[in-house]
Amino acid sequence: MSIVESSFQAASWCRNPHLQTLWPYWFRRSPSPTYRRERLELDDGDFLDLDWYDSLPHSPLVVVLHGLEGCSGSHYVRGLVDTLAHHGVRSVIMHQRGCSGTPNRLARGYHAGETLDFDAVLQRLRQREPDTALAAVGFSMGGNILLKWMGEHPATDMIETAVAVSVPFSLAEGVRRMEQGISRLYQWRLLSLMRRSINTKFDAMRAPIDFKDVSRIRNFFEFDDRVTAPLHGFAGAEDYYRRCSSRPFLFSIDVDTLILHALDDPMLTPAAVPTEADISGTIRLELSRTGGHVGFVHGPLWRPRYWLDQRITRHLCRKLNGTYT
Repeated sequence: MSIVESSFQAASWCRNPHLQTLWPYWFRRSPSPTYRRERLELDDGDFLDLDWYDSLPHSPLVVVLHGLEGCSGSHYVRGLVDTLAHHGVRSVIMHQRGCSGTPNRLARGYHAGETLDFDAVLQRLRQREPDTALAAVGFSMGGNILLKWMGEHPATDMIETAVAVSVPFSLAEGVRRMEQGISRLYQWRLLSLMRRSINTKFDAMRAPIDFKDVSRIRNFFEFDDRVTAPLHGFAGAEDYYRRCSSRPFLFSIDVDTLILHALDDPMLTPAAVPTEADISGTIRLELSRTGGHVGFVHGPLWRPRYWLDQRITRHLCRKLNGTYT
């Protein structure tokens, strides 16, 4: 495996990285899958909500990890699971703690390096369906979790292949990028969602740390230093970023892995993208010059298409059941 140039070609009307990023969010008419929800009880007394799109019994199964403050209703999730279903592949979306519409029970929540919950889901799925062809797809933060987990489990036989999209390989670099130019608008939007989640959660339970003036937090570093780190046992934001960035784990991955990334991603600097020296021989990193963050829009303006759905599905079908039409 290696680092190669992607086959993706941005639409002529959609070459700007911010338009690539925002067009699907604002304008995509994503399918509306009917999910079946399962609540998975965890050993620590908390729970995870899984949304199943599984009208095809005994077919291959893909675990989908959403991005920061995402869920099974995110446009990129709905588009992918619908495309997978049309090619005979089931999906289950793992909601991070507190992201399913119901606050989780414990004071802790989720973060970009939380791999134990993903491991618990895989363990449960393997117990139920030991012979099922199983894969995983992670978007953005979910991709970071997926890659870190694989690096922590280099000899795993839990999944047969994985795909990670628009990954913040270096969390510190991502945070710095979000402080620059128009990217500050993404930071503002995501922080507003994160502050709202924190306020909703601790309106119903006693907070273990002081959340006074959380509404005044204006950047990711401050949020991670004051909220994420103390809630999850890190010494501070820098310690969190160092221990949870996926880039140092890539060389240990021993599972067939496809990584899709755009060099113009407005949420990460090109300098954070892994080099050949960073990745193992089982990784294929496809880099495109354009594509934005989980964007990859091509086709005419009157009929835009979403390349990720097709590229991911083609990879998974070839690895899981050998068919793609």
